[in-house]
Amino acid sequence: MAVVTIDEERCKGCMLCIRACPKSILEISKGKTNSKGYHAAEVTEMAKCIACKSCALTCPDVCIEIEK
Repeated sequence: MAVVTIDEERCKGCMLCIRACPKSILEISKGKTNSKGYHAAEVTEMAKCIACKSCALTCPDVCIEIEK
């Protein structure tokens, strides 16, 4: 199973990773914000991740890491 790690403190919630994910398992966090006031992206269903790295490659702030 793949593990997606998102650096919530660096994420600015641009949603590019959400659009890039072929499995639609990312969304913007509704309940929490980082110290800059942004709602970061979060994984909703880690088990469905296929480790394609589309989200990590599209992230302009290099906030996402994928481990197999």
